[in-house]
Amino acid sequence: MPIAGVYIPFGEFVIRYLNFRTLKGFNTSAQGIALRENGIEIAHLNIHHIFLPLRLLKLPMAAFKFYAKNVSVFILLLFPFLQASAQTSFELNQGWKCQKISDVKADGLKISNTDYQIDNWLPATVPGTVLTTLLNNKLVPDPFWGMNNARIKDIFDTGRDYYTYWFVKDFTQAAATGNNQVYLNLRGVNYSCEVYLNGKKVNKQTHFGMFLRQTYNITGLINKTGRNRLAVLVYPPDPVGNANGGQGGDGQIAKNVGLQYTAGWDWIQPMRDRNTGIWDKVTIETTGAVRITDPHVITVVPGVRQVEGKQQPAIIKSSATLTNPTGKAVSGVLQFNIDGQRVVKNVVLKPNSSLEVSLGDLVLNNPKLWWPNGYGKQNLYKSSIQFNIGNKISDKTDVNVGVREIQTSWNEQTKSRQVLVNGQKIFIKGGNWIISDAMLRFSDARYNAEVRFHRDMNLNLIRVWGGALVERPEFYNACDEYGLLVFQDFWISGDANGRWMDPMKKDDQWVRRKYPDDHKLYVQSLIDQIKLVRNHPSLAIWCGGNEITPPEDILLAVRDTILPKLDNTRWFVEYSNSDKMSLNTLGGNGDGPYGIQPDSAFWKVHTFPFNSEIGSVGINDFESLKRFIPTGNLVAPEFYADNKKKSKVDSVWDYHKYIGYDASIEPYGKATDAKDFAAKAQLVNYNQYRALMEGFSNRMWDWYTGVIIWKTQNPWTAMRGQMYDYYLDPNACLYGLHSGSEPLHVMYNPLDGMVTIVNNTFTTRRDLMLSVKTYDMQGKERLITQVFEEIQPQSVKGFIPMKEGIDNLAKKEGVFLSLRLTDVNKNIVSDNLYWLPDEKGVYSGLKKIAPSQLETVAKQTAPGTVEVTLNNPANAPVAFFNRLSLVDAQSGNRLLPVFYSDNYVSVLPGEHKTVTINYDAGKFKNVPVVSINGWNLKEKTVDLANGGK
Repeated sequence: MPIAGVYIPFGEFVIRYLNFRTLKGFNTSAQGIALRENGIEIAHLNIHHIFLPLRLLKLPMAAFKFYAKNVSVFILLLFPFLQASAQTSFELNQGWKCQKISDVKADGLKISNTDYQIDNWLPATVPGTVLTTLLNNKLVPDPFWGMNNARIKDIFDTGRDYYTYWFVKDFTQAAATGNNQVYLNLRGVNYSCEVYLNGKKVNKQTHFGMFLRQTYNITGLINKTGRNRLAVLVYPPDPVGNANGGQGGDGQIAKNVGLQYTAGWDWIQPMRDRNTGIWDKVTIETTGAVRITDPHVITVVPGVRQVEGKQQPAIIKSSATLTNPTGKAVSGVLQFNIDGQRVVKNVVLKPNSSLEVSLGDLVLNNPKLWWPNGYGKQNLYKSSIQFNIGNKISDKTDVNVGVREIQTSWNEQTKSRQVLVNGQKIFIKGGNWIISDAMLRFSDARYNAEVRFHRDMNLNLIRVWGGALVERPEFYNACDEYGLLVFQDFWISGDANGRWMDPMKKDDQWVRRKYPDDHKLYVQSLIDQIKLVRNHPSLAIWCGGNEITPPEDILLAVRDTILPKLDNTRWFVEYSNSDKMSLNTLGGNGDGPYGIQPDSAFWKVHTFPFNSEIGSVGINDFESLKRFIPTGNLVAPEFYADNKKKSKVDSVWDYHKYIGYDASIEPYGKATDAKDFAAKAQLVNYNQYRALMEGFSNRMWDWYTGVIIWKTQNPWTAMRGQMYDYYLDPNACLYGLHSGSEPLHVMYNPLDGMVTIVNNTFTTRRDLMLSVKTYDMQGKERLITQVFEEIQPQSVKGFIPMKEGIDNLAKKEGVFLSLRLTDVNKNIVSDNLYWLPDEKGVYSGLKKIAPSQLETVAKQTAPGTVEVTLNNPANAPVAFFNRLSLVDAQSGNRLLPVFYSDNYVSVLPGEHKTVTINYDAGKFKNVPVVSINGWNLKEKTVDLANGGK
């Protein structure tokens, strides 16, 4: 197997090298070091790569001569600093400078010369936006705090030059030798740009388009000294749109091929620079004479597969585009490697040409399959595509392969489409995703945390909404790892693109229906972005747009030409609530409802059979609110049901798009302040989302084939539709979903009192003990029934209607209803506790429940892992709705992000529960403490450093 490439950071320089642990040998010469494995040169380390950093550091000549004579010694001394990497490239992600265009008199030819002075320019954040750079230089206030965003100048008022900036980066790259090539790659610039390098213009014409990657062969532009300067002039979108409060502002932002939310929406305020900047990665890549681009790996998994047992073979198809920019024909071998197998093809490339090459099929015996979350493991194979010229690797790219096949079929019962993976139906339980950060501050760690939260909600799909972007490969990596299928919209929305009349829009529907202005650019961008992410097993559905198709010429090109050619293995739905996806016989838009609902409504109301958007509330608790709301504005909303007085909400809450909880707080007692309001809101959050998923699951394959919540996350400090806040602090919505979305789940139908089991798995579950109990406010237990049952795969089964009896028990002051499934080994496989109100719909018993007697013990079982055991003594009341938090011992602030196996947990009398907490131990210096508080438990902390009690 080829050895993975490695980079050694050396100040501003990066030495490309290899991992010595499996190195078979190397040869040195006056030109450098040739590293070989099995007779094939796997890398060549140019002599300039080794000694240029020494010259830059101005080491004594004696030291330089020593290293020149002892190259191998020098590299071996560097071995402890080797860092594994899978690509022959490095990022330009530090040391950038920027300046507003109006403050610069020189042109790009001068600015990109290394002797042009930029010492007084601003430090720039790349990848990032102009607003990010201004914020990091403390030139604007944090737009996510309070009313600060309203105080930042909007580009519509200032003009585009105000946010038009030069970005400059000095970097070290030795000139290529022989036929080696050097490339500059810009993965995303918003919106247009001019590119200069070392006093030369790189792009002959202005680059346009936020979603179109740029690659330039800069081999002939690299300075012989190895010192280089890149200068990029970045222009904002044009037009920028008027952020007038409409969805996408006045809609003009949609004339571009870019983001639409950036002009504002009903869940976000506008980004004042419209996200102008070099917003995605910039890399320098070195290859041999031939470069590999756009690799494509397809897995074919015929038949209906089971999760366990030996598998029939799968077929792997692979291809790649090869580019030969040299003036001579090149002969070589294209090779695909996976699981110890390979397939090869001899290729001849003409001078200055590109060629797409398909390799022969590879049969993978007894494959380890990739399954969505809740159905099986997410097995991934490491594979590579490489091109060898003689005994040298010219280029190599790695691909993580998930062996699976996506299919769809029409369900005649539900009148909607259903998704199949490896031949098995998947009941879709999804969340709508906007973007990770409204200022485009993306990171692998944040992507991983957010997708992990979706895994913890027991969801199996994320829909990437059409007013944002085709998500980054790093997002897809996380979805591959955690088993979240992806429903990927293209960049169209019904609001900005003219589906409805809208007085906030500048243009009428006929004009907006033709957006964007440049259809050719839109199609080019689609092709490019499809190629960017098509190898990810998590990608399941392409969608033409949010609630509307693209214009007809674009739609036909995508549906009939582009996708059949580039990616014909996935479902393409023309728009997110299309009748071809979910037959709408109910009227309306095919989405919703939105906002708070009675819990019973999710069971009673037959909504759209594959509902792409149905949503509700979702504020976090008081600790979260304090992170972005000034103290003076931490005022609870006031709701008046009789309409004699107008309900009131604080101006900052309103600015951050608070959506009303209306009368749902009142049954728990009128909120006394913002802290009390936020705490009671968590009870509502938990019930809303548990009921939502239970109601849809109850009619699985009968009314519904899927549901996607609007929405599960926020890219800024909004106060609606989120299971965790912008700072990655989860709220009770997440854990209500965690319960209601269990693959095997027992639940209570509030309409008829039917106790029901839903089995989302592919396995018949036998010998399940179903127990139904109630507990009064004093903790007294009453066993209603206990019986062994079984349930077939992918089915719903009702067992015992008991509404009249339960209502009688709850009549006076409410009651706790415990539903539990245990297996033959008495292990709990589903545990669901409801708190039911009295006959007036009020939680009168909860208002006077006795204090909890909960005992808490916590211990650190491994670095980054804490185990908390909650013990509730016999004859005690229910220890109700306890929130666990991992807290910094010194500051008292919550550590974020932290992942809990469960939270907002209740413990029945005489029982205990264990919660596992995971966090990044390397990120936090101090030993944390565990904080816990509940409905009937005052907050207390458990010191891990002092016995855990």
